[in-house]
Amino acid sequence: MGKKEKTAFISWTDRYALKVPLIDNQHKELIKLTNALYDTCRGGSESAKDGFRKAAHAVVEYIKVHFSTEEQIMERVDYPEAAAHKEKHKAFIRMFLDEVKAFEDGKSFVPNEFANILREWTLTHIAITDKQLGDHLLAMAKKGEFNLGLG
Repeated sequence: MGKKEKTAFISWTDRYALKVPLIDNQHKELIKLTNALYDTCRGGSESAKDGFRKAAHAVVEYIKVHFSTEEQIMERVDYPEAAAHKEKHKAFIRMFLDEVKAFEDGKSFVPNEFANILREWTLTHIAITDKQLGDHLLAMAKKGEFNLGLG
């Protein structure tokens, strides 16, 4: 009998694709990091704590890069919803850092619950907020006003 494949916590599907390769690739990486964070939460208590710290740090660093990329694109194309979109990014960063700080301070914290919150926020943000940005960029690309390959 072969080894049983583990099921991903989040799986990329085409419904999340914005058809903007740079952003789609970053979203795939974010999903990969979220899966890694979830996997660390499933270890033993000490293993989960240490793994969570490392995985959470990796998520924070990558999110900064990703949000910066999206925000630069929004500025470049004068995206009408940029301010609201950026505010959602800021709110997410605040929530994420508050949860990590609570964990670091020893407050009651369940990493699995945090992973679930991260998954729901990520998928909702991609499927709704980022999808609107993607639709805007695709419309601009059709008019020759944006090069999808450049992101």
